[in-house]
Amino acid sequence: MKLIALAALFFCFFNLTIAQTSNASDKIDSLLKSIYSDSLPGASIAIIKDDKTVFQKSYGVINTDTKQNLKASSNFNICSLTKQFTAVAVLQLEEKHKLSLGDKISKFFPGMNKKVADVITVKELLTHTSGIVDHYNYTNTTGMKHAHNIDVYNAIKNIDSTYFTPGTQFRYSNTAYCLLALIIERLSGESYNKYMQENIFKPAGMIHTIIWNENVAINNEVTGYDWDSTSHSFKIAGPDESIFFSTEGDGGVYTSINDYIKWFEALQSNKIFSKGITGKARNMQFVIDKEKEVGYGFGWFIDKNDDVQKVYHSGSNGGFRTYSFTIPSENFLIVIFSNRDDIDLEKLVEKIIQTQWPSLKPFTRIEDMTS
Repeated sequence: MKLIALAALFFCFFNLTIAQTSNASDKIDSLLKSIYSDSLPGASIAIIKDDKTVFQKSYGVINTDTKQNLKASSNFNICSLTKQFTAVAVLQLEEKHKLSLGDKISKFFPGMNKKVADVITVKELLTHTSGIVDHYNYTNTTGMKHAHNIDVYNAIKNIDSTYFTPGTQFRYSNTAYCLLALIIERLSGESYNKYMQENIFKPAGMIHTIIWNENVAINNEVTGYDWDSTSHSFKIAGPDESIFFSTEGDGGVYTSINDYIKWFEALQSNKIFSKGITGKARNMQFVIDKEKEVGYGFGWFIDKNDDVQKVYHSGSNGGFRTYSFTIPSENFLIVIFSNRDDIDLEKLVEKIIQTQWPSLKPFTRIEDMTS
């Protein structure tokens, strides 16, 4: 999945007067209207600062056949933003002394090849530093319509090597987060979906959030679309079009802008999740680029440039694109969910910020730091 980061933002970003904020909202709305048509797939966006929603709006339709408008309550697949939820769940289990981040994964997967399972730790799965082999080319998809976490495990359990010595390099891994979801299941005795509902979503007030499964209905479900440059039209792209869309731990969450705001608020308040959990998740655990002060926490990219810690992630899956950027110390969030794959949300966020604060430095893409 395409992963993009934000770099250096000045602290003055937040010194806005009420008049400037109102004017900026008009400019943001005008920009988004120039990109998203009322009758085509679009996006929902929210900007939060100091417990106040300074901008929130939706553009375009849930489905091109029904023409139903997108709303703040519309449920998008949020792709790799799922990983932050999986990571917090693992940290909950650590806090309950169900596991240690230093545990080798052979403790949870005794049937996995020991040359791999005996050298990879839970922490290395969380930080994308395990070097574990991607499952895609090893999965037997014969007769398979939807792949799940267990299919990921079965695909790689007999492989006897890693891409590199675990803990020495960064290589983004969906496989790792599928294994983390299985660890959650094995330690809790519940399905990943049930554990997340009981311990993450409901405590945070996210009552409409759910993990995709072929056997469950999703209220206000949004349809994802890929842009077909040959026919110059949008094509449905979702769980029925992609076998690996449905793996849960790395990208299975469906949620709305409304519910994601509740997630952010729960992380900020430390009333639902402890400071120990949020502190670990949203602080640098592995340095990707020392000079640029960019690394990875648990489920988030971290940028410590300019002495303002920025926490962010992006995602892309089955016609959906998502992006979340926060500065926890400033209680600041920009989140965008989109059901079309042809708009670069990172560039869009850059335009939004430049519309209001043109003196700010440009963004830096994470792919440029890790290539």
